[in-house]
Amino acid sequence: MPFQGQRILPAAKHMKQLEDILNSSYEYAVFLDTHVAQLRNLYQMARSRNKQMLLHADLVQGLKNDEYAAEYLCQEIKPFGIISTRSGVIATAKKKGILAVQRVFLLDTIALEKSYALVEKTRPDYIEVLPGVVPPMIAEVSERTGIPILAGGLIRTPEDVEAALAAGATAVTTSNKQLFEHYKR
Repeated sequence: MPFQGQRILPAAKHMKQLEDILNSSYEYAVFLDTHVAQLRNLYQMARSRNKQMLLHADLVQGLKNDEYAAEYLCQEIKPFGIISTRSGVIATAKKKGILAVQRVFLLDTIALEKSYALVEKTRPDYIEVLPGVVPPMIAEVSERTGIPILAGGLIRTPEDVEAALAAGATAVTTSNKQLFEHYKR
């Protein structure tokens, strides 16, 4: 079962949120904004608490978001998974055996079609759909690609979470502490 049935993937935007996640019952979570110099220590802390952390590679300050950066992350940091909008980063993560999550933004029909072409090329392990508050689009992307979906962005209430899950999302990524608390095991 993906993410051991965990319905929320809490996302840490700052150190206090990370501490809350590390002290929680959640096994899987996401690092958002961080600095390249902090990564090794953050991952050591997470591993010491048996946390499986995905890393949003596009939001690592001090690191260019390209294939070389992805190679560094995979070899030196060894995250559980990498999230990125970049096809080269996703391809590198997959090649290195790291869970690859392609982030796509549902802005309009043109962006959606470009995302389908990108996903066809990269074949990520998961697609993170933003905003995650558009259940019909979650269902469409899941159906059209056959790839499991994570929903993120603008999800503010348990009803938003439930709607995303009912539409076919495997889990919801969120930095909303109230949702962490509501769904903790």
